[in-house]
Amino acid sequence: MPSKVRIALDAMGGDVGAAVVIPGAAISLGRHPETEFLLVGDRTRIEPELDRHPRLKAASRIIHTDVAVSGEDKPSQALRRGRKTSSMWLAIDAVKKGEADVAVSAGNTGALMAMARFHLRTLPGIDRPAITAVWPTLHGSTVVLDLGATIGGDARHLVALAVMGAAMASVVFDKRRPTVGLLNIGTEEIKGHEEIREAGEILRATNLPELDYIGFVEGDGIGKGLADVIVTEGYSGNIALKAAEGTARQMADLLRNEIQRSWLSRLGYLFARNAFQALRDKMDPNKSNGGVLLGLNGLVVKSHGGINAEGFAYAIDVGYEMAKFDLLNKINQMLNRDGGALSSVPTAPEDDS
Repeated sequence: MPSKVRIALDAMGGDVGAAVVIPGAAISLGRHPETEFLLVGDRTRIEPELDRHPRLKAASRIIHTDVAVSGEDKPSQALRRGRKTSSMWLAIDAVKKGEADVAVSAGNTGALMAMARFHLRTLPGIDRPAITAVWPTLHGSTVVLDLGATIGGDARHLVALAVMGAAMASVVFDKRRPTVGLLNIGTEEIKGHEEIREAGEILRATNLPELDYIGFVEGDGIGKGLADVIVTEGYSGNIALKAAEGTARQMADLLRNEIQRSWLSRLGYLFARNAFQALRDKMDPNKSNGGVLLGLNGLVVKSHGGINAEGFAYAIDVGYEMAKFDLLNKINQMLNRDGGALSSVPTAPEDDS
């Protein structure tokens, strides 16, 4: 493990930019004092914020640019306009050049994925990267991927996601052999699309030493925490994520409305407020912020754009953990060693159209 972790921050990404990124970095530095930061963005916006955090200032270096990727930019537009000049690109470039171990951005998701994939390329054996997040469950947390980086995927892609997710879970949960499930419409082996059934057969047959494949998991199994890793392609994964986030907000609103309906309800809340606080902490979106772009030849973490400083600090923490415990090397070893996960999986045929 490296003694220092160097983190490049896109200080112009997200809804607010440096006003959230800098205090978020200060919070994370308090938890990980051995971190060094590259702050990429407009110096005139970064320095006033940095002056409020002397300890962070001593651990940071500014890379100046006044070019930012807009939240409305399409990925192709971002590549054309922001390549080699934007704060997002330069943060990724620091990883490419070995000046940083990980890049963190709260900017445009599509642009970040496009720039990271274009500049860093994918790991050997990986056709497409994935957005991966740690999802709160009834029994702790679960690593879920892909949450929307790409749409669709053959069996080889799903197996690669399983391996990458298991590598991340081994870091996050400190487990030698994390359990892995494939998201499906039922648990029976005959259900689901052909590529899901085929991926399940491959994972069961190869019996990889780095993961414990438990079979298919239905949608409600994510929240139940039935596996350390839940694998799905990006279309289904993004729907599951948005549905879960919407349900959480709906439940919070319903609960708030019911508590305020009568004095008896408000009295009951006073007696149960410790339980309500524990529930609020469990479902706090700040604490599950930070999606890792897995499958790239470099570490990149995506933060929510509208997050506060505490939430952005959690995204930095995710990047710190992934770099500190050498996630990329773990994935590479699992995918590409002799007899590895993808050695017996046929490559998808080329499209001749």
